[in-house]
Amino acid sequence: MVMEAKSVDAASITTYNPATGEALAELACAGRDDVRRAVQRAKDAQPRWHATPVAQRVAVLRRFQQLLREQRDDVARLICREAGKPAAEALATEVLVVLDAAEFCIRNAHTFLRDRPLPHGNLAMKTKRGKLLREPYGVIGIIAPWNYPFSIPAIETVAALVTGNAVVLKPSEFTPLIAQELERLFLAAGLDSSLLQVVVGEGPTGAALLESPVDKLIFTGSVATGKRVGEAAARRLLPVVLELGGKDPMIVLDDANLEIAASGAMWGAFMNAGQTCLSVERCYVHRSLYEPFLQKCREKIARLRVGNGIGSEVEIGPMIHERQLKIVESQVNDAVLRGARLLAGGKRLTELGPNFYAPTLLADVTSDMRLMREETFGPVLPVTPFDSDEEAVSLANDSDFGLAASVWTHNRSRGEAMAARIKAGTVMLNDMLSCFGIAEAPHGGFKQSGIGRTHGEMGLEEMVQTKYVDVDLVPGMPKVWWFGYSKKYQEQMGGFVDFLFAKKLSLRIKGALRSSGLFRRSNRI
Repeated sequence: MVMEAKSVDAASITTYNPATGEALAELACAGRDDVRRAVQRAKDAQPRWHATPVAQRVAVLRRFQQLLREQRDDVARLICREAGKPAAEALATEVLVVLDAAEFCIRNAHTFLRDRPLPHGNLAMKTKRGKLLREPYGVIGIIAPWNYPFSIPAIETVAALVTGNAVVLKPSEFTPLIAQELERLFLAAGLDSSLLQVVVGEGPTGAALLESPVDKLIFTGSVATGKRVGEAAARRLLPVVLELGGKDPMIVLDDANLEIAASGAMWGAFMNAGQTCLSVERCYVHRSLYEPFLQKCREKIARLRVGNGIGSEVEIGPMIHERQLKIVESQVNDAVLRGARLLAGGKRLTELGPNFYAPTLLADVTSDMRLMREETFGPVLPVTPFDSDEEAVSLANDSDFGLAASVWTHNRSRGEAMAARIKAGTVMLNDMLSCFGIAEAPHGGFKQSGIGRTHGEMGLEEMVQTKYVDVDLVPGMPKVWWFGYSKKYQEQMGGFVDFLFAKKLSLRIKGALRSSGLFRRSNRI
């Protein structure tokens, strides 16, 4: 039985528990007019929110954070039911990271939003004072995915709200209840209901949000859909952030701790049933460790507990729906037909429920196989050997994606040198995935993995437009660069250029200034 969130009619969807097939709710879809009305309400409310002191906006975030902490078990339980995650992952990768992201915004909002003076180096501009102002875009549209249905939209929403924006959120049709829970928590924290609105629906609802008068759009999803979003946005010069997934490599060098690396590979490949944009989807192991590494992985896979995520002992839950499961099956079958060794898994676990797939280990996978080229998004670890650091870097970079990567080594300087050569938005040494949980660290990638960043200060930057304000300190004085050009004026300008930038004269001037003490260091900050 195929259990997917699907249209009951043109106006509603039903969401299911992916572990059991149980129907959880039938919800009305937001049509084009519904979306436009939501955006207009947000536009009407946003100026008042922008005018609200930062301290009051932060206070709303603090109350949201407190409510989420108090109700964390209920929120995690809903994530287990609608997204199929194990309970421990629902708490760690969804609730905890949101609490931390909120804390980052609470601690840094005042400093980030404060006007910043901009010193002028040009002597001709010393009678001016400049400053940078950060202002919200207005209404941020968010189209969120199903694989992290709470943490991804929540982190983006927290950053948007604290910087003075309003948000209209379109969740995945597979996980709408979780988005509504996010909305409920914010409203309970005292947020005006117009400042965060959830519009439920399938593709047409997302298209309506893209076509609506939002001021910026943040999309997380597939490359194909992301490109269509980018093309549509470009036609109206709508700024976008696109997080489009990855094919993240794990490189195990010859001096790596074998036990630790194998354990890391298990978690990196199978956490959230492999349905993570930061999952290990390509594993390259130095030939000297190759067979021992594979053996360690086989032993560890045999001990993994697969089942309904509600159980506290479960480590791997179901995949989200049949369509994604078929993609995984197809890639695994293609690899086996092309000569890859299937060492574990490679089959459905129908006795557990409709969407379970066994944790799968494949060896001798080559770069021409679909499993090493296309995003898998399932519990599969493909492994292949390499012989040198140069070959490992080349293999890691041989991808259209560039979201993240990991290097496993005992030698820190060697690992950092390799990280510098890998084309990815994040490279971790001796760990993976946890970068998503570091509130200060930007999240985003290179190449087909998208454009823009979320999380941290760079994520806050995506929520604001920068305005430069310049003040002339002698407003009653005409400026020498105004009209009244003449030959003499041109000669004076030429002399001024030489005075400022001629190398020998510049060195003499700087030497004189140093002698005068003007260049002496000060202990003042």
